[in-house]
Amino acid sequence: MRGKRGRPRRRPDVVLADRGYDHDKYRKQVRALGIRPLIARRGTEHGSGLGKQRWVVEQAFALLHHFRRLRIRWEVRNDIHEAFLSLGCALLCWRRLNSLC
Repeated sequence: MRGKRGRPRRRPDVVLADRGYDHDKYRKQVRALGIRPLIARRGTEHGSGLGKQRWVVEQAFALLHHFRRLRIRWEVRNDIHEAFLSLGCALLCWRRLNSLC
């Protein structure tokens, strides 16, 4: 049976997560895979800095959801969905660069 084309995927070194995943069970599962977990603790103040990195990703998802075709996945084929996703990302980059000029 053939696998996917291209280089095999590598595991990340670190996983960032919010307080919703603050449980020893999740930390053990991630460590078993050889990945260092950076999970915010419940009951501590918001000074860990994880939100700054997560905000960028959540903002990108919110901007991509403005494209109706990406909000709900209508395409059955992966390559067509990936093409629309690439087109959406290109449009977002173009708008951002256009606003800087």
